[in-house]
Amino acid sequence: MKFLSAVIVFLFLMGCSSETSSSSNQSDNENQSDFVEVEGMVQLKSGSVSIGSNDKSFKANERPAMEVILDYDFYMGIHEVTCGEYASVAKKAKLKTFKKCENDSLPLTDITYYDAILFANAKSKQDNLDTAYTYSKPLYDDDGHCTEMEGFAFHPDANAFRLPTEAEWVYAASLAWDVKKSWNSDNSDYKLHPVCSIWTDSTGFCDMAGNAMEWVNDWMGTFRDTTVTNYVGAPDGGDLGERIVKGGRYSSTPKELNPYSRGDVYTVTSATRADYVGFRLAFGKIPNPLWMGDDGKSQSSVITPLAQSETLKKLTGTYNVKLSFRNDISGNIAYIDYLNGTVSVKEITKNVSAYHPEISPDGNWIAYCTGFEGVSGKTTIYVQNFDTENHIKVKLKTESAAIPRWNVLENGDTVIVYVNDAGNNKENATFKGTSTWQVKFKNGKFGKPQKLFDGAYHGGISEDRTLAVSGTRILRARVAKKGSTITDKASDIVWYDSAQACNVSLSQDGTKRTAFLDFGGKPGKKFVGESYATHERVLIADSTGKLVQSLKAPTGYTFDHTEWATNGEKSIIVATLSNTNGAHTKVVLINPTDSSITEIVEGEEVWHPNLWVKRNHIKYSSSSAISSSSAIRISSSNSSSSTVIIESSSSSYDSNISSSIVVQEKSSNSNYSFELDPDSAGAYYRSSGPNRDADQWRYKMEFLWQYKDTANLVVLGSSRAYHGINPMLFSTPVFAINLGVSRNAIAGTHYLFNHYVLPHVRNLKYVVLTVDNDLWNDTESFFTSDYKSYPGYVYDANHNFWIDHFPEQLVEYTYESLGNSIKGQMLRKMRGYYDVTSCSWGKPAVEQDSNWLQKRYKYYYENFEMLKDLAKTCFEHNIILIGIITPRSPQYKETGSFGYHGLLRSEAPALIQEIADIGKTYPNFILMDENKMGNHDYTEDMAFDFDHLNRNGAAQLTARIDALLKTLE
Repeated sequence: MKFLSAVIVFLFLMGCSSETSSSSNQSDNENQSDFVEVEGMVQLKSGSVSIGSNDKSFKANERPAMEVILDYDFYMGIHEVTCGEYASVAKKAKLKTFKKCENDSLPLTDITYYDAILFANAKSKQDNLDTAYTYSKPLYDDDGHCTEMEGFAFHPDANAFRLPTEAEWVYAASLAWDVKKSWNSDNSDYKLHPVCSIWTDSTGFCDMAGNAMEWVNDWMGTFRDTTVTNYVGAPDGGDLGERIVKGGRYSSTPKELNPYSRGDVYTVTSATRADYVGFRLAFGKIPNPLWMGDDGKSQSSVITPLAQSETLKKLTGTYNVKLSFRNDISGNIAYIDYLNGTVSVKEITKNVSAYHPEISPDGNWIAYCTGFEGVSGKTTIYVQNFDTENHIKVKLKTESAAIPRWNVLENGDTVIVYVNDAGNNKENATFKGTSTWQVKFKNGKFGKPQKLFDGAYHGGISEDRTLAVSGTRILRARVAKKGSTITDKASDIVWYDSAQACNVSLSQDGTKRTAFLDFGGKPGKKFVGESYATHERVLIADSTGKLVQSLKAPTGYTFDHTEWATNGEKSIIVATLSNTNGAHTKVVLINPTDSSITEIVEGEEVWHPNLWVKRNHIKYSSSSAISSSSAIRISSSNSSSSTVIIESSSSSYDSNISSSIVVQEKSSNSNYSFELDPDSAGAYYRSSGPNRDADQWRYKMEFLWQYKDTANLVVLGSSRAYHGINPMLFSTPVFAINLGVSRNAIAGTHYLFNHYVLPHVRNLKYVVLTVDNDLWNDTESFFTSDYKSYPGYVYDANHNFWIDHFPEQLVEYTYESLGNSIKGQMLRKMRGYYDVTSCSWGKPAVEQDSNWLQKRYKYYYENFEMLKDLAKTCFEHNIILIGIITPRSPQYKETGSFGYHGLLRSEAPALIQEIADIGKTYPNFILMDENKMGNHDYTEDMAFDFDHLNRNGAAQLTARIDALLKTLE
C-alpha cells in the first residue's frame, strides 16, 4: 500500500486518551484562526488517498480504485465518541438518552446515523458554531433513537462538527494500515473495549481497526476509475438509502483492517442500529464539495428532498405520488417516486433540454417539451417511461408541439393535449394564429395529431371539455356554449388582462378552478385588499373567471411555475419558490384549504414542477365481483362467503384521509361492519421504522395476500431462503411464493405461519423452511417488538388477522403502500425471491464465539420446540414440512465453526440429527441437509458469499426440492 506523503499529524509519544490536550493549542498552522479549539482531535493537512481497489476479490461497491484529493485541512477525533462524552453533551442539549453503558469510557454504540448527526449538531451549538446539518423534524422510535429526519440536508460549507467523509476517514486510517498491526491479540474476547485500548498507529488515532465500526457522513455511491477533489459521496442514498460504515468491530476476526470495506454484512441505512457500530467526529468546512452519482457524473450541488413519503401521504391522501421537475443546472428532468420509502432524486432525460414535464394518468410515462412558456418558436414533445431496464423514449413527429398535458377521453383513450406555440398570447391576431391539438398515445406510440381549435390554450382543458384556459401575458378562457363542448361551439373570453397573467393551470377535480400568477395587477390588488409584488401571490379563479382565493408566498420568496395536482377529489398546488436573487431554490406544495405551504425539494435551480397523484378509484377482483354494482364477495377461512358493500366516501378536502372503504357484512349470523383505515390497512412499512428488513417483510405480506388463493407451497426462513430458493423454478402444479426474510429465525417464522400463512393460504400443501439452528441463540424476531412500529401488523392483530372475514381490498391497499421500488420490482417478478449474481464462497468469517451454545442452551431449545410445533401443526393439517440446511462455504471445514453464526463443528452433527429425528414423531417432516458439514457439491459459481447461494446455487437447490416433491406425489 502506498504511503501518504502529504500528511502532517501530531505524534503522541505516550498513550492517547480522551484527556489529550487540544491539538489546536499545539499547532503552528497559519490558518488556525479558521478553527475553534478542538479538544481530543488531530489536525490533518491536505493530501490524497485511494478509497477503492482494483482487486476483483473485493465487493463490487468497493471497486475500482478512485483517487480523492483533499485540498483542505480538517480535524478528526482521536477516538470514537464515548458514552461519557455523549451523556455530557446530551444533558446540556436535552438529547434523547439511551441504555446506560457499562462505563463512560466505552464507545457509544447501537445508535443510528441520525443519532450521531444530532450529537454533532449539539456539540456545534455548544461552541456557538453553525451546524453542518439542518432538518425540519426528527422522528424517533420507541427506544428514543432518531430513525428519520424530515427535510434533512448536509451543509459541507459549515465550519462545524460533523461525521467524517469516507475519504477523510480512509485518509486518516491509512496512516496505520501500512504498519499492519493486529487489531486484537485476544480474538475470543467478544466485547467492546474502552476507547484507545486497541492501538492502531503512533499518530494518535485509536480503535480504527477494531472495537466498533464507525458511521461516516456519505451516502453509498459508486466509484469510478478517476481522480476527484473533495469527494463527499453520492447525492443521495438511491432506492436502498444506503449509508457507509467503516472499520473493524469487536465481533469480527480479521488480522488486519481492510481499508476498502464500506459496510456491514447486510445493507446499512440511516436508521440502522447495531451494538458494534458507533462513530467519531470530524471538524471543519469542506470547500467546493463534489458529489458523484451512479452515472459517474460529478456535481457541485445536489437536489435535496425536504419531505418524506409520510408528508406527501398527509397532503395528498396516498403514498402513490410522483414529483417531476427540471433541474435547470443539468438541463434534465428529474423525478421522485414517493411510493418508494427511500426518497431519492433521479434524472431521466439525457441529451435533451427538457421543460414542462407532466406524468401520465397511470403514472408510467412522462411527457416533456424542448421549449417553455412565453417563448415562441418550434419545439418538440417527447414521451418516455420510468422503467430503467426497458427504457422507451418516443418523439412526436410534428412541426411544433409545446406544453404537453395528459387527458383521458370519455371513450377511455389517453391523449396528450398540446399547443403549436407557447409564446405571447396578448395580441388577438397572433393568438388566433396559434392552435391547440391532441394526439392519442397507446402502447408507447403516438397516434395521428388532431387539431382541436384555434388559440394556444396550454393552461389545460377541463374533464368535461367545456372550458380551456391560457396564460402567457393575459388570462384567456375558451368557454363552451350551453349544451356544447369547446371543440364544438365556444366563446373566447379574456378573464384577466392587467399586469400580466402567467403560469396558468386548470384544476382537474371538477371544480374548474384556475390558478395563475400576476405582476400585482389592479384586479388582484383590489381582491386581496393590498398591494403585493410580482408573483407574490397565487390567484385562484372559479369556473367563470371570478377571483375566489389568494395565497401568499413565504417572506423573502415569490412563486413561479404553479400547477394544480389532484387525486380527483382533493387538490393542491405545486410551485417553485424564487429567492430575492431570482433563483428557483425550492419546490413547495400549497394547500388551498388552509393556505399552508410545505417545502418538498431544495436545489440550486429547480423549475417546472409537476405532481402526479394516483386518482381515487376502487378496483373489483374478477374472482370476487358478484354484479356490476359495488358489491363484492368476501372470503373467509372458516365460514361461507358473505356479501359486502364497498363504496368511496367523498370528503373532498379532508386533510388526512381522501377516501375510505366501507365494508358491511350481511349474513344471518352477524351484523359485523367496519371501515378499512387507509392509514393502517396494508401499511407494513414506513421509512423511519426501526427494522432494516421491514421493506422485505412489507413485500412478503403483499405476496401473501396476492397469492393466498393460488399458492400451494410457501417458502419460509432467513436470508438463506430469500436468496436460495426460487419459486419460479418449481414444476407445475406447484405454485410457490417465497416469504423468507433476512435475519429471520424460527421465532419470526412461527409467528408468520400461525397468524398469516396457515389461516389464509387455502390450498397450502407444502412448506419449505430453512433450518437456521445456528441462529437459535435467542428468541427475538421481527414480531417480538419491531412490528408494532408498522401500523399494518397492529391493524391485522386488532382484527384477528382477518381470519373471520378477509376484505379483498386489503390486497390493493398493500400493493399501493410504501415500499422500496427497486427491491419491489425484483421481488414481484420472482414471487419473493431476491436474485443475486456474485460468484464466490469467499473467505469464511465467524461473527461470534462459536461456543455460544453452552451459554445460550435455553434459547436454542426454545427455538427447537418452535420447529417441533410447526411440524405438529403441519401434520394436523396434512401439510408436508421440508426443512433445509443450506450450503455454506466448504472452507468452514478448516475452522472450528459450523458457519458464520457459530456453533462448534464438533457439536453440529448431533444437533442436526436431533432435528432430523423430529420426523420420527411427525412423519410429514423431512430434513434435507444440503450442507453436509461442508462436503456438498455447490461450487464457487453457485455461491453469493460464505453463507448464501446465488442464482446458480438457488437453481440447483430448488431443482432438488422440486424432485423431492415429485417423489412425495
